[in-house]
Amino acid sequence: MKSLVLLCDGMADIPFAELDNKTPMQCAKKPLIDSLALVSEVGMCRTVAAGLKPGSDVANLSVMGYDPTVSYTGRSPLEAASIGIDLKDTDVTLRCNLVTLSDEENYGDKTMVDYCAGDISTEEAAEIIKTVEEKLGNEIYKFYSGVSYRHCLVVSNGTTDLGEMTPPHDISGRVVGEYLSKSENAAPLIDLMKKSYDILINHPVNVSRMEKGLRPANSIWLWGEGTRPQMEDFYKLNGVKGCVVSAVDLLKGIGKCANMETPEVEGSTGYLDTNFEGKAAAAIDAFKRGIDFVYLHFEAPDECGHRGEAKNKVLAIEEIENRAFKPIFEYLKSCGEDFRILIMPDHPTPLSTKTHSSEPVPYLIYDSKTEKTGVSSFTEENAAKTGIFVEHGPDMIHKLLG
Repeated sequence: MKSLVLLCDGMADIPFAELDNKTPMQCAKKPLIDSLALVSEVGMCRTVAAGLKPGSDVANLSVMGYDPTVSYTGRSPLEAASIGIDLKDTDVTLRCNLVTLSDEENYGDKTMVDYCAGDISTEEAAEIIKTVEEKLGNEIYKFYSGVSYRHCLVVSNGTTDLGEMTPPHDISGRVVGEYLSKSENAAPLIDLMKKSYDILINHPVNVSRMEKGLRPANSIWLWGEGTRPQMEDFYKLNGVKGCVVSAVDLLKGIGKCANMETPEVEGSTGYLDTNFEGKAAAAIDAFKRGIDFVYLHFEAPDECGHRGEAKNKVLAIEEIENRAFKPIFEYLKSCGEDFRILIMPDHPTPLSTKTHSSEPVPYLIYDSKTEKTGVSSFTEENAAKTGIFVEHGPDMIHKLLG
């Protein structure tokens, strides 16, 4: 049996004034998904266990069947695995965002204008990270280029005891000073961030971006510390060959650590301009080549939530259905085999707060050979009304695979 997970990152929300006090899931025109909801098991799932921070790392590990309380060693090591960094057991990695800060003289007085530096391109970002490595890299610190604004720092013989290294998307529009870790161990890393501003403010890439009216990537922002991941092989755990299709290094890193396929899809960006059709084609190709399980991840709803873009978050859900899910569903129907589909977000990213939350999320499991009594449309409210609740997120994989 073929199994598809359609993971719509950050899709879940709470009623929002700009959407007439509805959620994006309630507003989105998604007739195919809603038609499946009528004959599927629909319920709620807790993907972020008590005591864990509500991040895409913890939540996606959970949906993929890995207990984060056992296997999670930090976000950035998973991204490092995707980039291809061979980590030592004594290495500590950190996520290295390129961000846009305001221009106050004192670093702590600056405001987090944009956590993703105006959606800086991967090519532009590579030039900036190259300069950061030339100026700040040494035998202790090594900077690696990733995708768009998402990059990696490896600290030789480092420590994860760094106090609170705040994710930049949690402090959009806020003065950064109170969110800089006060830990002595973090002081050298905060110093790197401060030095990067002086290095990058007049970087040729940023000068060019500002001339075009684009936001500059004028600082690095370090967070998400961790050590070498310890994950079991997905096939050995579940008896099926797996593939992860995603634009972001975090998800590809999880896939690589679990010995799953992680195809590169040209034009995948993690936002509304991503190559929806290309990602769908990659999923179909994996199935055609004998892969049993495809984890198809879309970042766009989450990005729109972080930016407070209500209409775009609705559009992201509609684009996922129309340009990616429809062709995959048609393929699965035509291939003459039984199949199951799990559709869910990893965590909510409410438009009102612009950051992740740890509340349970709605899920839908469709089985081509067994119809169930479902709900009229796939929304947070309807899923909660069924009374079906999965307390332990990693159990979802067993419900899907049987």
